[in-house]
Amino acid sequence: MSTVTTPRPDGRYGRASDERADRTLRIVGTALGAALLLLLGYFAYYYVGQNKISAELISFELGEDAVQVTLKVEKDAGASGYCTVRSQAANGAEVGRADFRFDGESSGGTEVVTLRTTSAGTSAELLGCHAD
Repeated sequence: MSTVTTPRPDGRYGRASDERADRTLRIVGTALGAALLLLLGYFAYYYVGQNKISAELISFELGEDAVQVTLKVEKDAGASGYCTVRSQAANGAEVGRADFRFDGESSGGTEVVTLRTTSAGTSAELLGCHAD
């Protein structure tokens, strides 16, 4: 046997409160999702589109009071900026940090820079590059 349910008369009781809450939540969720997508798009454009200089650490040679670092620099023609490199000792203490400028009309290439350290470093790390 099946149970027969009779629907409520139209217009007599109004909309259920659950239906109103569901619709409000759906609208708020859609608005927040759209705002999140716009924000994500802005940050992606800013990071990718506005980054005029970038570099990659290729190799480094350790010394007693300096570290020689080889960087592969890519930049827009005519752009200028700097890259920050640091070196750490075996115990993790920072023994050297410097900013190296890259100017000129070239679009980049391989650059060798020397980072002076306060004691023997065991590593070199590229922290980032920034355009002027």
